[in-house]
Amino acid sequence: MKFAVLDLETTGHGADDDIIQVGLVLLDEELEVTETYVSFVRPRIPIPPFITQLTGITDEDVADARELDEVLMEMIPRLDDAILVAHNVGFDAGFLNNSLDRCGYMPFVGRRLDTLDLLRILYPGLTTYQLGAVSEAFGIEHERHHQADSDAMATAVIFRSCVEKLYDLPLLTLQRLASFFQTEDDLGWFIQQALIRKESEIAVDQDAFAYFRQFALKVGDWTEELPPRYDDEESLEQIRGMDFDAYLSQVKEAFAEHVPGYEQREAQEQMFHEVYNALSGDKHLMIEAGTGTGKSLGYLIPSLFYGVQQEEKIVVSTHTINLQEQLRERDVPLLQRVLPFPFKAAVFKGRSNYMCLRKFEGKINMQDFISPSEDRITAAQMIVWLGETEHGDQEELNFSNRGGDFWDTVSSDADSCLNRSCPWFKRCFYHRAKNEANLADVVITNHSMLFTDIRADHRLLPTYGHLIIDEAHHLEDVAGKHLGLQLSYFGLLNPLQRICKDSRTGMLLQLKYKLAAEGDERVQEWTEKIDAAVPVFGEIRENWDQLFDMLFGFAAATRDNNIENGQTVLRLKPDGLPEEWHFAQTAESNVYAGLNEIVRSVDKLVSDIKEHVDDPGIQSLITDMNGSLKDLARIRDGVHNFMRLEEKGTVYWLEANTNFRAKSVQLHAVPADVSSQLKQYLFEPKQSVIMTSATLSVQKSFQYVCEQFGLDSYADQGRLVTVQLPSPFNYREQALVCIPRNFPSLKGASGDPQFVGALVASLAAAARETNGRMLVLFTSYRMLKQAYEPLKDALAGSGIQVLGQGVDSGSRSKLTRRFQQQSASILLGTSSFWEGVDIPGEALSCLAIVRLPFQPPNHPLVEAKSEILQQEKQNPFMKLSIPQAVIRFKQGFGRLVRTAQDKGIVLIFDTRVIETYYGKYFLYSLPGPKIEHMHLDQIVPRIREWLGAPQAIEEGAE
Repeated sequence: MKFAVLDLETTGHGADDDIIQVGLVLLDEELEVTETYVSFVRPRIPIPPFITQLTGITDEDVADARELDEVLMEMIPRLDDAILVAHNVGFDAGFLNNSLDRCGYMPFVGRRLDTLDLLRILYPGLTTYQLGAVSEAFGIEHERHHQADSDAMATAVIFRSCVEKLYDLPLLTLQRLASFFQTEDDLGWFIQQALIRKESEIAVDQDAFAYFRQFALKVGDWTEELPPRYDDEESLEQIRGMDFDAYLSQVKEAFAEHVPGYEQREAQEQMFHEVYNALSGDKHLMIEAGTGTGKSLGYLIPSLFYGVQQEEKIVVSTHTINLQEQLRERDVPLLQRVLPFPFKAAVFKGRSNYMCLRKFEGKINMQDFISPSEDRITAAQMIVWLGETEHGDQEELNFSNRGGDFWDTVSSDADSCLNRSCPWFKRCFYHRAKNEANLADVVITNHSMLFTDIRADHRLLPTYGHLIIDEAHHLEDVAGKHLGLQLSYFGLLNPLQRICKDSRTGMLLQLKYKLAAEGDERVQEWTEKIDAAVPVFGEIRENWDQLFDMLFGFAAATRDNNIENGQTVLRLKPDGLPEEWHFAQTAESNVYAGLNEIVRSVDKLVSDIKEHVDDPGIQSLITDMNGSLKDLARIRDGVHNFMRLEEKGTVYWLEANTNFRAKSVQLHAVPADVSSQLKQYLFEPKQSVIMTSATLSVQKSFQYVCEQFGLDSYADQGRLVTVQLPSPFNYREQALVCIPRNFPSLKGASGDPQFVGALVASLAAAARETNGRMLVLFTSYRMLKQAYEPLKDALAGSGIQVLGQGVDSGSRSKLTRRFQQQSASILLGTSSFWEGVDIPGEALSCLAIVRLPFQPPNHPLVEAKSEILQQEKQNPFMKLSIPQAVIRFKQGFGRLVRTAQDKGIVLIFDTRVIETYYGKYFLYSLPGPKIEHMHLDQIVPRIREWLGAPQAIEEGAE
């Protein structure tokens, strides 16, 4: 057995494109390199500029290269009897066979293996499967990305790692994997070979895994263990008698010992005391702490001391799951090394983040794969992952294509949970997490879970009286979403199709087939009831489609200048509904009636079966069906309430996308003002709530956020403390804000030719001066697209790559990684890039803000809030629009300076910051950078002067 690892560089992906370079690495059966082959190939067409930019291969490189048929003649003997391996083998094998055919050779018909598939299965936790990023993660030297010889060698090393890991899998895991794939399939054949090899080995290291019901797991039972500090009563007594200042002194000494280069920060020191005083004084605290303060440790260090000393549980809530993971992976382990007492921390997420092992077992045993090829890969990923995961958390998995749909069918949910009756209960990931949260001193959750717990009458999170809310500027938005309603087209379709997709597919039909093997006299009756129910599912789907077609029609009819990327929004008011709204209500009534019938009849049917049939497979199936039936009932009631628009104080609207029509329709019902709910559910019952963020104040005042959170009365009573910490960075020396005072002004959301032309020219000039390293923040995707191609053309001769959100990729993390890997690049981003993007160091030297980030005034929620303010005789622009935009603006500005060593320029192309009376609110809210406005042609010289005259790229230079 030998392997031929192939990589091709081509002029493009089309049928008429040509190979320009071939890289081949031959491996023997022991995966040792026996030979390498590389050659340029002379193409029939010029190499497009973007391919040269990507690969570094120019027309000059291939001008004297050999012809394709000569190269193929040398390759064919090397491919003889070999298994072809490539990263995305479909592309390379397809191109190879097209080229062989064109030159009159027979096609390659041997076995093929794809390192992409192998990586997905064997390394399910990798954040990306892009070749360069995987090489970096594996520590493989791979300096010439997108050059065939370098790519082929990197692929060969990756392939070797995959095969070695495959051979090391436990026997049970390999047997499970082999059962998913047919042996006539190349991947299935290869896994079967690994299984045969494993079965011939002597079993070793049985203790490395926990084995249960034919699965190899990393973790065994979760048990009712006590928190670790109970094992150390001496430490607990010591901490009870310690005062806070003495504790901090010990912690600082430990930090100096364990953290190289540790420096005390004045702002963090102040935060320690403010948080501790709020917790011990039963006060609420709002504390703004900018980048570099060390917010996470700033609240964890004092809260853990207070919590352990007083034996009070602390709950920490973050906006993003990413920050939850950062606290788990980085901050908690550090504190476990430096704090003078043991403590227990637990991460607790929403239930759907955890795998239900009972559901997964049933799905695997039945091989219930809706998208066979993709679902088999996803199932294989999960089988391997079960031998590695301690948490069973989907965040650890990198799904591709429809992996998320597969996850939805095996995720944990309350409605189908058997609790202690489940054979998997003692190994259940959700109950493990819940048990750990109950035992923990600090529970790290997220804002969504916080409000899900409130809606569930506090049955999910452990009882707590002290809450820390990180990224608190998102609290109002998340509260509105979770205390309101969001429904989509697929919200009903997915559970409906899980129960019954058609006359052959779905849990109801699986139940029918399983019942056929039962000897009960009622089987005939049950079967007839199932057959009678199937057509009703079809009728519900038809009525659902009809309803959403109508809703899309209403939304699409409102098309105006506010449509972004095909997205349209329609606010619904009881006194101003579309003329044909009653037709939509009729369609919804039909859906409601159909769902009523199904929920009632199927629930009665499965209850009857459950009572008379003991088969575990049938019992498990019925449990899952009951969960989906409850989903249908919830959606039935939600849509019914939405269509009546009867809740006072609630804003109703539709969102749709003209590109995806009815399937894109979303229904929203959100309270216009959540301040009373926040007060009722958080600030009234909790002893102390700490709110922190880098952006809570507007012009040094917390008034806006206090009003939105319903905290005014607490400020009057002295129960609320507000603190703005000094920045640890010297912004006066690190950041220069430049505003071109003669820049064209802009009316409306999208750019006119004059504005876009001036923007592109200025960005290109600045990018050449900074050698790329620029992030450009847009408020409009349409304007981003208007600027993308002209900017690319303007920089084509400069070697600076332009990356655009939604153009080159929709994934923020992928674009950010590409931006950091290729320093000479400029990244154009919209909404999600204004915060949460961390690009420290020299990768980012220039930040451009195209427009001030005002929310569209006609967005339903903004409009409704404005109406409330007008009724109260207040100015919505000053009380709502300005504060929201200032907080967003501060988030955007915060992308530039991430460390004490960063230095850079901020370009603001919206002259309203210096021309309008409200512009000062934006500039005064910044943390003290140097601010200058100047003529447009002075900006590039000023950049050169500020950054210390880096080597500029001249127009047309290599």
